[in-house]
Amino acid sequence: MAVSANRLELLQIADAVAREKSIDRSIVITAMEDAIAKAARSRYGAETDVHAEINPKTGELRLARHLLVVETVENPSSQISLDDARVRNPAAQIGDTIADALPPLEYGRIAAQSAKQVIVQKVREAERDRQYQEYKDRIGDIVNGIVKRVEYGNVVVDLGRGEAIVRRDEMLPRETLRTGDRIRAYIYDVRREPRGPQIFLSRTHPQFMAKLFAQEVPEIYDGIVEVKAVARDPGSRAKIAVVSNDSSVDPVGACVGMRGSRVQAVVNELQGEKIDIIPWSPDIATFVVNALAPAEVAKVVLDEDRERIEVVVPDAQLSLAIGRRGQNVRLASQLTGWDIDILTEQEESERRQTEFQNRTKIFIEALDVDEVVAQLLASEGFTSVEELALINPKEITSIEGFDEETAEELQNRARDHLARIEAEYDARRRELGVADALKDVPGVSTPMMVKFGENDIKTVEDLAGAATDDLVGWTERKDGESTRHPGILDGFELSREDAEAIIMQARVKAGWISEADLAPAVVEETADEPAEAQA
Repeated sequence: MAVSANRLELLQIADAVAREKSIDRSIVITAMEDAIAKAARSRYGAETDVHAEINPKTGELRLARHLLVVETVENPSSQISLDDARVRNPAAQIGDTIADALPPLEYGRIAAQSAKQVIVQKVREAERDRQYQEYKDRIGDIVNGIVKRVEYGNVVVDLGRGEAIVRRDEMLPRETLRTGDRIRAYIYDVRREPRGPQIFLSRTHPQFMAKLFAQEVPEIYDGIVEVKAVARDPGSRAKIAVVSNDSSVDPVGACVGMRGSRVQAVVNELQGEKIDIIPWSPDIATFVVNALAPAEVAKVVLDEDRERIEVVVPDAQLSLAIGRRGQNVRLASQLTGWDIDILTEQEESERRQTEFQNRTKIFIEALDVDEVVAQLLASEGFTSVEELALINPKEITSIEGFDEETAEELQNRARDHLARIEAEYDARRRELGVADALKDVPGVSTPMMVKFGENDIKTVEDLAGAATDDLVGWTERKDGESTRHPGILDGFELSREDAEAIIMQARVKAGWISEADLAPAVVEETADEPAEAQA
């Protein structure tokens, strides 16, 4: 790499490298200039500020030494006095730079080798940056490539303009790839790293299947049919929920295709993975019923606060609803985002009978009434002594055989029972050392104060420093499985919003925030919660 190369050769080299590496020609020319300048410094001294400039049109090379204008020269190789500078440029000032032209040089082998290394390094950096810029905006796309090599189960893929990797856990089970095989995969991450951009591909990602359907189904590509959710057990079974934005288009039929041609193309790409195509519904109960197909559902009961749904199926449908190793219900839960409990009709009937007996027993003990009266109250839908104490007396007198006097007596007994319970709880919370001031926090009851005391929350400040998850718990989802982490106030049927409100009111009482800050602070508290807690 001596600059005995003529002007035309410099430009030809720059053009060839730019084409080969798919980078801008100006980057290559800049790399050449840096390399030539570095080689020149080996001749003129490392402290000399040498600059090289290649004319991008003519290829003409100019070398110059830059000198800094100073009052007192300490380093003659990089500085010049103001008087000497004004000889060359009368307008020169302290701090300016004077360019001192240098004659062209013939470079020796070592200098040329050094220059070559600079060019290679600069071009490699530019190539890496080009790859990163190209692929960072393609996260979520499907790419085609050729298997370049297999390393410890990880597959390195040649994308033509870059390399990507499919890690072993992102491959389909029992899938074997060899060098030279063609592969289609989903870009789920692109990272800039010192050794170059790392492009991560996946064949197990749920969105890989969604993108495959978009390629096979024109209605999805055009936005007529929309993929709402996907759940996969890679290589085995998957569920995809679709909805149509055009009432004349059947979303399921569009995805299946003529004689199943469209869905079969996706199944073949996924190595025979069975796919259930499910109509999405804004009504969560309907959506869950659809998601559990092919099992039939007799009844659903929603718990919106905990995002939990109870599904009752005929006895003969239980194994079908659960699926092999729980696969069907697990995929339905992933698809809907709700925890699903499955009961048979017999189990539900037995549970209802048990609940009825428990409520009857509670009424007998709390109200000191006989079994017939307690059973009447339970069968009429009364679930607790609190409900009986607070309800309009007319609700009680509407029960056959109950007059106003009976209603009044029952409510008095209910209130007396609640007062006794309240006194017991109050004595217990005093015993635990829970401060009286916690009573003044809106939303906090005496039974809650007992729970707080049992969990070392004894002052308003303690409560103010608690997190929402501490009170109501959270659900962690990992590898398709849900783990429930209970909170201090589990069993109080407290929503996340209620728990947040209690904590924020405690912070007001503690003087941490003002009432004026309360509304925006609640919003901020919600936004800062962990992702798994919100799930």
